[in-house]
Amino acid sequence: MYKAFYGLTFDPFDKNLDLKYSFKSEDFSKAMNRLEFLKSVLGIGVITGEPGVGKSFLLRNFVDSLNPNLYKCVYIPISTLTVMDFYRALCDGLGIIHAQKKVTMFKQIQESIYTYSHSKNVIPVIIIDECQFLSNSILDDLRIIFNFHMDSKNYAMLILSGQPNFLLQLSRQVHEALRQRIIMNYCLKGLTHDECKPYITSMLKAAGCSEPIFTDDAFELIYSSTNGAIRPLNSLTRMCLISGANERLTSINSDTVYKSQSEIDLTI
Repeated sequence: MYKAFYGLTFDPFDKNLDLKYSFKSEDFSKAMNRLEFLKSVLGIGVITGEPGVGKSFLLRNFVDSLNPNLYKCVYIPISTLTVMDFYRALCDGLGIIHAQKKVTMFKQIQESIYTYSHSKNVIPVIIIDECQFLSNSILDDLRIIFNFHMDSKNYAMLILSGQPNFLLQLSRQVHEALRQRIIMNYCLKGLTHDECKPYITSMLKAAGCSEPIFTDDAFELIYSSTNGAIRPLNSLTRMCLISGANERLTSINSDTVYKSQSEIDLTI
């Protein structure tokens, strides 16, 4: 109903929105530059950020930018795995019929990464999400898996993505060796105050609505309520549109934002 009322051809705040409509914030651009650097040198990189700031969106964009003929992407979304489950998931992602023993799978994984890079001229890009849940054992094994030929060359990209407390885990002495191998580390923060209005306006325009809908006080409240985190900001903006359409409002102000907040239980 709200899409028809405001002349929208699709939901511009859908988390699965086509990447061609994406808004490139300053934070996003900085993070992409870091990932491009990692792509140029290979090795281990870390992306962190609070829930909802755009980590998954960033990684989707980065993977989408890679030539599938030159890069083999492996995404492991669940990090609450046992060590054996983790090895099996990595084997599956690399297209390996995994063995039963960990030591054999370890060799299979290293051989596969080396073969992709050295023989097929394809760079494996391994992305592990929700890394704050990774066990110390898996983190230690990652360091060993990506250690080739006395550290002389990197054959793959390993991107570890998680919430900020993952950095605390990495700071422990037991992970000193892994930490020394990390060559890129970026913490996403979300939209800035000045980007909130352009973001919402541009997304609405992409969906077919060029007329102003939100007042300045509505933009202010939306930003202060979400601190620029994309996911809650999208949810709140969508709820404002739903509430506005229900009340047949051509202009949405802070009053509608307040009401919408209560419906999705966001704290001011």
